[in-house]
Parts: sequence; C-alpha cells; structure tokens
Amino acid sequence: MFKRLTKIVATIGPSSQDPEVLTHLVQAGVDVFRLNFSHGDQDTHIQSIEAIRKIEKTNGHPLAIMADLQGPKFRIGTFANDKIELTAGHSFRLDSDKTPGDNTRVHLPHPEVIKAMSVGDDLLLDDGNVHLRITATDNDALQSEVISGRTLSNHKGLNAPGVAIPISPLTKKDRDDLALAVEQKVDWLALSFVQHPDDLKEARRLIGGSPVKLLAKIEKQSALMNLEELIKLCDGMMVARGDMGVESPIDEVPIQQRRILSVCRHAGKPVIVATQMLESMRENPTPTRAEVSDVATAVYDGADAVMLSAESASGHYPVQAVTVMAGIISKVENDQHYQPDDGGIHQPLEMSRSYQHTDAVVYAVSQAAKGLKSPMILSFTASGYTATRLSRERPKTPIIAVTDSIIVARQMMMNWGVRPFVPKEKIENFADLVDRAQDIGTGFGLVVPGDHMIITAGVPFREPGITNIMRILTITS
Repeated sequence: MFKRLTKIVATIGPSSQDPEVLTHLVQAGVDVFRLNFSHGDQDTHIQSIEAIRKIEKTNGHPLAIMADLQGPKFRIGTFANDKIELTAGHSFRLDSDKTPGDNTRVHLPHPEVIKAMSVGDDLLLDDGNVHLRITATDNDALQSEVISGRTLSNHKGLNAPGVAIPISPLTKKDRDDLALAVEQKVDWLALSFVQHPDDLKEARRLIGGSPVKLLAKIEKQSALMNLEELIKLCDGMMVARGDMGVESPIDEVPIQQRRILSVCRHAGKPVIVATQMLESMRENPTPTRAEVSDVATAVYDGADAVMLSAESASGHYPVQAVTVMAGIISKVENDQHYQPDDGGIHQPLEMSRSYQHTDAVVYAVSQAAKGLKSPMILSFTASGYTATRLSRERPKTPIIAVTDSIIVARQMMMNWGVRPFVPKEKIENFADLVDRAQDIGTGFGLVVPGDHMIITAGVPFREPGITNIMRILTITS
C-alpha cells in the first residue's frame, strides 16, 4: 500500500480523461493529477475534477488536483502564404502592422515586447528553432538579423531570453481559470511564467481566502534571478524545463534544476521536476535509456515529485508511462546508494534562521526512526505543516500524516514520503492517537510485532504549527 516515497504527477488530456483510464492511472501510481489550462475548455476540466473525486472515494485514499494556468503566450502573426523560409544573415522585421507578413516582416501583436527589447537582445521563435538578434528598435517595430533559421509558419511562439517583459503572468483567461479552480476546490494552483515576487502576490490576492496551495513554475531567467525571494511567497515550485530550455542556454538547465531542488529543500517546500521525462513514450511503449536516467537523477537529487506531460495527456501509452515511472522510482529508492536525507541542510539548530521547536522535534523524529529502523512515522497534523517539515528531513521511513481535513490530506499528496490518512472516527487527543496508532500502522501494512513506531503531535491538540511531542511505541500484537 505504500510503495514509493517520491510522488508522480500526471497530466490529463485526450488520452487520459476517460474515467476508466483515470482509474488505471491511479492504480499504476498517480498521486497528483495536473489539469493543463493551456488546452481544453472549462467544462472539460470540470468533468475531469468530478471524475477524480469519484475515483478518490472508490479508491479509499486522497488524490490531489493541480490546475496549471496557461500564462501569457507571446506569438507572431500570420504570413500571406502561411509560412516563409528564413536563413542565417537574413534581415527580418517584427512590427505592429497587422497585414500578413512575408520574407521580410511579420506582425508582432505584443507592444510590451517591442518596448522591452534593446539592440543586441535575442528573440527565439518556434521553441528556439529560429534565432533572431535585434539590430535596431523604434516605438512600433524591431529590426533583426537571423542568426539561425528554418521554415516559420503562422502564430509561432516567441521567447525573449534574459529580457524582463513588463506584463502580469495572469491574463484575462488565467483570471477566469483561476476563479474556476478556486470554485472547484482544486488543491494546487500552478502559476506560469513567474518573473517577480509581485507576480505571486497578485496570484495570492486573487486566490483570496481559499486554502489552495500556490506553486511557482520556474522557467524564465528573471525567476531564476529572484529564486530565493520567490520561494518565500509560494508553497512549492516546478522545474519547468521546457520553456526554461528556451529562455536559458540549454546546457544550464541541469544546473538550474539542481539549484531549484536545493532551494526548495532548504525551505522545506515541495518541488516537481517536469517536462519530457519520458517523452518518447508518447509514441513508444518503452522509454529511452537516457529518459530512464533522467527520472532516476531527479529522484536521486531529492525531487518531491516527477511529472508526466504529453506522455499521459496525449500519448499512446499513458498507463504504461506511469507504470514505468513508478518502477524507476522504486528501483532508485531501494538502491543502497540512495541517500534521501543527505541534503546538506542540517546546520546546527541554533544557527538555523528558520529554527522553531517543530524543526527540533521533527529532526529528532527522523533520527530516531533511522536509529531504530522504524517502519513508519505517525504524525498528527492539523494544517499539514508538521508533515511538510518531516518530509524536508527525508527520513527513509514512510510518514503517515493523520489529519481531520480531506483538503489538507489532498494537498499533502505532493510531499515526498507523506501518505495522508483521514480517519473515519475523529481522534480526540494525543492519548487517543497513541491508542489507535497500532491499528493505523497495521491498516497500512507497515508494522509487525516488535517494530518501533515513532509518533509525533502537538499539545494543545489540533493547534497548527505546534509540534512538541515525540513518542516511541513498540508494536505488541
């Protein structure tokens, strides 16, 4: 019942939105479902949410839903003949003229991009397949030289690496989708193309009093420059390697991936590694060896979750992709060289800026679990905070997080090593938790007589953020 510590996020799309396929995906190992608001309409997403909630009830354990907002998409206009051919050294203009373009120019319907660019800046079109360098600017146009080119067709995307575009990451469509996500009580909200702390503050304002968790997708260079500030304002991050590989030099992506994982780990907030993890499984029933290594590297490096995008959304083998990913994770986690707690975060507690009594207790819990070879940690958490701090310690021991709230339980499905549990009968106090601990452990199939279970909670009971008790319970029967 508890097979993995690292979580799996799967994107829903045409290949997987059928309830029967969603059920198979859960059985294969999905912990979090991602709704990609770049595709599909709101009615389709509502149907997916309803289907997941029904499966959750049947399946008997929480499932998390993440709404991933599209964000601002910059695109060029159209061409008179639908496409053109660009070659290196070619001069090419992007302007405010809505007339269909030709080999010399095209409409750029984004004045904020024109204003932000300077001579010497680069523009990448069609996911970087066309590389332009700005040679001159004026109020309504950019003149460029083609550094590398190919066929360019209508409405291709545009990226400006290293240039901060003065625009909110929340378009009118995003605001409508955000309102829907909050109304539908999704568990996580992913914000695309974050650049500055103010972007996250704006999203928080729109979320209002909803308990939904906010996840920042890191893909732009400006976000990488503000990483330490951004992590303070969100509940987690995604290493969005697709656009990051266009916005930054592609050989920097692995370095930035490890940096983001380290920042999130130190902050004790979950982080997802995403994009093209098993890309070849869109068409093939087995992945490449390089893809297997990519997933394994993310697990070895301490990701809370790894994500499938097109593989599960539009590929031919969505269930197989989840099965393969789960298998890779399990192999890594059972490797004798896998050291999830080796994160370099354990500076002396008195030196830690984030030190609280909760951190001291959860550190003691993780060390006790390791020393006693405990098969499980049982933690009562009202808000999910204690379980999140325990996850940060990366004990190689499953964390059963007991909570009264199904909302909190769903949100914790994103956390490494945490398996949420909502008891049918309310636990009244710490003594009641201890009395029922053995039955809970047995129910998860984790303990046998003679095992030592570590229990942690706070008194006053149910008061968020107060974890001050550790108890070692020996299983007797």
